[in-house]
Amino acid sequence: ELVRSKFPGPTFTESYCWPPVAWGCDVVAISQQGNDPLLYIPPVLTLLQLKSDYQALPNMSGPLALILCPGWKKAQLVFDLLKTYGKRCRRLHPMLIILGQKKEAASQVEIQGCEVVVTTPYNLLRLLEHSTGFLCRLCHLVLDEIEVLFCDTTEQMFAILDCYKKATAQAQGHLPHQIIAVGTQWNKHITPLIKEFMNDPHIVITVIEEAAIFGNVQQVVQPCMNSNRTAELLKILDFTQRNLQKVLVFADSVTEVETIHKQGVVNSSKRCCLLELIEASTAALQECVTFHFAMQALKNNSVVSLKKHKESKCNDKCVLERWRKMHSSGIPAVLDDCLQSLGIRDATCVIHFSFPSPGVFGQRLQSMSDNIHTGIKVWVNLDWDSAVNQEHTKAKSVILLTENSSCHAPGILHYLKHAEAEIPEEFYDLTARVLESDENEKSSRPLCASLKTFGICRNRTECPDRHQINSSIDMAQNFAAEMIETPERVTILPLLVIHATNYFGRIVKKQKDQYTVLAKEMNDYFKVSGHRISVNTVEKSVFYGLHEGANCHRVQVVETPAKDEENVCKVTIKYIDEGRTSQVNSDQLLHLPAKFKSLPPQAVEIVVCRVKPIDNEFEWNPKVTDHINHKIKGKLHHAKVVHTLGRTVWVDPMVGVTNLPTMKMWINEYNIRSEILSTGLGTDNPEHTGEIKKLCRQ
Repeated sequence: ELVRSKFPGPTFTESYCWPPVAWGCDVVAISQQGNDPLLYIPPVLTLLQLKSDYQALPNMSGPLALILCPGWKKAQLVFDLLKTYGKRCRRLHPMLIILGQKKEAASQVEIQGCEVVVTTPYNLLRLLEHSTGFLCRLCHLVLDEIEVLFCDTTEQMFAILDCYKKATAQAQGHLPHQIIAVGTQWNKHITPLIKEFMNDPHIVITVIEEAAIFGNVQQVVQPCMNSNRTAELLKILDFTQRNLQKVLVFADSVTEVETIHKQGVVNSSKRCCLLELIEASTAALQECVTFHFAMQALKNNSVVSLKKHKESKCNDKCVLERWRKMHSSGIPAVLDDCLQSLGIRDATCVIHFSFPSPGVFGQRLQSMSDNIHTGIKVWVNLDWDSAVNQEHTKAKSVILLTENSSCHAPGILHYLKHAEAEIPEEFYDLTARVLESDENEKSSRPLCASLKTFGICRNRTECPDRHQINSSIDMAQNFAAEMIETPERVTILPLLVIHATNYFGRIVKKQKDQYTVLAKEMNDYFKVSGHRISVNTVEKSVFYGLHEGANCHRVQVVETPAKDEENVCKVTIKYIDEGRTSQVNSDQLLHLPAKFKSLPPQAVEIVVCRVKPIDNEFEWNPKVTDHINHKIKGKLHHAKVVHTLGRTVWVDPMVGVTNLPTMKMWINEYNIRSEILSTGLGTDNPEHTGEIKKLCRQ
């Protein structure tokens, strides 16, 4: 199947992960591609083909392999890949188990003949409550996105690991047992996983920043004024020289390096070496200087200097020879672009004179990789560290934080919190100002969908949308409020279901509904063939008519690609009275008379309040959305409006109704929120409405 899908071959990380997984060894892999299931699926499927390894298993139902994913969406992806790549394997009958909170759901799971199960921690624990022997045949436990599993479900993960440990202890005969943990970041809980639940694991770390956390590299943040950086650097260098460390000082410009020299950083009474290697960043500098290298060595109060220009004879080899002769004491200053060519790996301390970007930060830490010691065998960026129970100088990274460090502050702060470093208050204040500025730059973006739907956004830093009210956008047309005659009960017709609690539709007025009248007039108008005039030139944001079957719709062009040779192109349109979008040929669009444009677009966004997915998921399971879509689309509902903002209405409750005209009454058939809860895949969200009102007050 890999060949059929034109798989190009294992990646760098896969090349080092697949063999130990296929050998049946315990494996921990931390990589930038650590969220890719192909890191473990091919070797696990290979293992499962060896029937002889499992002959001693008890004759009971239960999987041979269990894959734990952080959420239903990732579990679905893994399950689909298993079906794809397992087609030509012996029949493994993989199963995806998403139970929900219904007590009877676990009892209905049939795993007879299933050898691979994909699920989430919460769902597995629900299953174990009903089926205590579920793990009795388990040989391979895979933990996908280990950092997310341990971060979001710490208690549940250790409960599962304890159950697995007990099950393996009770197993009779010589059976293979393996734990595979893959992810993109190190997590402090991985250490007890290795020590308490694994047996001599193979650990592959291809992200140097994560290796630094695993190897306990000390991260120090030193706040100071930008004008006082050199003085702070002198203090740090004085301390490091007393402790005989090999120190690298990183600067990102020729100016900074010259500043270090002029302020007398090298005017120390101790034996030291200052190495400055710089690649000019501006076009003007590149014309006259490609590399700037200066070395000063103090010995018996005499100074020897060397500068390397474009034509200089002193090359990288010369620099490295001088670095190696420094033994345990040295203070070079290096530009990031030049570090890779030098290949320095044995520094014991790096000082970030210039504040690093997240990408550059890892490159700088790479210069200490020989001194990142973990106490166990581990591949650190694909170099084997086998030094165990030896005395080592603890590697240290020192960041000078100034008022000018704002550019990359959020990314570095995130890493330092992840590394559990001591962080000064100044860093939090600086980052808060940066994030506030970033949020202001999102002012033209739509309001965050998660914020509207659940009252919270899990990751505001990464979210591309805004999280503040923009009056010019959100309140310019408070159309929904104008449509609502009595907020206690409005009639809503949902026409497009985005997910279980978010829809687009129309607010239907009790008396004479303007859109109903307009729709009838448009249909009558376009029934006349002479009135159906195709447009020659399609313009973005203009309203047109679109004839579909027996109905005519008002549409707005939102995107116009280049035309083809026949002057016809596919255009993206929005049905302004329904909320849905589609693509049509440009020649299908009709001229819309002005009398049909006077009524404002009728589509409103509808959000059902006080309900969210279970298990801290941030997306609705498609089972819930499909159920609600089938239940509500195109049917009248009564709702109480609790808040409005522009074209969005928040409702609680929203009830499906049936009209009995002869009795002049409406019958409530179902409550949407209750319907969602009844699936077992939704739970209460009491803070939702309050968070929306709080947002709008701000």
